[in-house]
Amino acid sequence: MSLGSLHQTVLLQEAVESLGIKPSGTYVDGTFGRGGHSRAILARLGPAGRLLALDRDPQAVEAARAIDDGRLLVAHRWFGDLAEVLAQFGIDKVDGVLLDVGVSSPQIDDGARGFSFRFDAPLDMRMDTTRGETAASFLAEAGIRDITEVIRNYGEERFAFQIAKKIVAARSERPIATTGELAALVREAVRTREPGQDPATRTFQALRIHVNQELEQLALALPQAMNVLAPGGRLVVISFHSLEDRIVKRFMRSQALADTLPKHLPLRSVDLPSPPLRLVGKPVKPSVEEIGANPRARSAVMRVAERLPEAA
Repeated sequence: MSLGSLHQTVLLQEAVESLGIKPSGTYVDGTFGRGGHSRAILARLGPAGRLLALDRDPQAVEAARAIDDGRLLVAHRWFGDLAEVLAQFGIDKVDGVLLDVGVSSPQIDDGARGFSFRFDAPLDMRMDTTRGETAASFLAEAGIRDITEVIRNYGEERFAFQIAKKIVAARSERPIATTGELAALVREAVRTREPGQDPATRTFQALRIHVNQELEQLALALPQAMNVLAPGGRLVVISFHSLEDRIVKRFMRSQALADTLPKHLPLRSVDLPSPPLRLVGKPVKPSVEEIGANPRARSAVMRVAERLPEAA
C-alpha cells in the first residue's frame, strides 16, 4: 500500500463545498499533498474548468503529475510564489484558492524524511528536498540564542533555553545527525511534559516550521491569494496549530474591515471604500467522527473568506 493511499485528507468535503466550485471556473490547490482536495475539485469541474496544483515536495509533485487530466496544471513551487506561478501560466484571476497548511501525513510517516522522532533517521525535515538548509545543518551552526528563539517562538516550548544549551553542548563532541539523537537530547533537557505527549514534540514542530519557513510562506501567500481572486471567489485555509491559525484569522479579519478614515469627513457611509473580503461563516473544525477516524485532524481549523467586488 502506498503512502498516498494511507493519507486521509482533512475536512475534505467541507473545504470543497466552501470553494463553491463553478464547473467552468479556475481554482488553485496551493498544497497538493497526495491530492485528496485536488481530486475532489476536479470531480466537480466541467471540461472548461482548470485547477492549478502547487507543492514544494517533489514526491507530491510526482503524485500530481501522475494524474492524467488535461484540466490539471502542476507546479513544483511554494505557495508563497502563487502570483508568480499564475503569471507563468497566463492566469489573471481565479475563482478559488485552497491552502491546507502544514506537514502532511505521508511526510510524517516516511521516516527517512526526518520529520518524526518515531523513526531514527537523518535529521532533514525539509519539505522541498531539492534545496534549503536541513534541521541538522541549522543545529550545527546556530548559536544558543537563535536555537532558543526558534524552539520558543515556533514550538511554544517553555524549556527552549535548556534544550538549546543541551544541543550546543552535545554538538561540541559530535554533530547531531539523526532524529533519534535530537529526541534523546530533548528528553534529557525536558523533565516534565503534558501526559501523553513526548517531550520532543514541540522542538520537532519548531524546527520543521523554521526549516520550511512555514509561517513566512503563509504570510506571503495570503495577500497574493486575495489579490488574484475574482469577485465572488473564495479563499479557504485549513491550519493545524495556533501559530498558523492566528496569521490566517488576523489577515482575514483585517481585510474584511473597511478602511478607517478620519472623523468628520463629509462622506456618506455608502461612499466609504469597501473592504476586499467578507468572512464566510464561522471557523470549521472536524467532526467527532472524522477525528475518531483520523486523530491527526483534531487540531485542524478551516476559515473561509470571499472576495468582494471593487467599488464602482
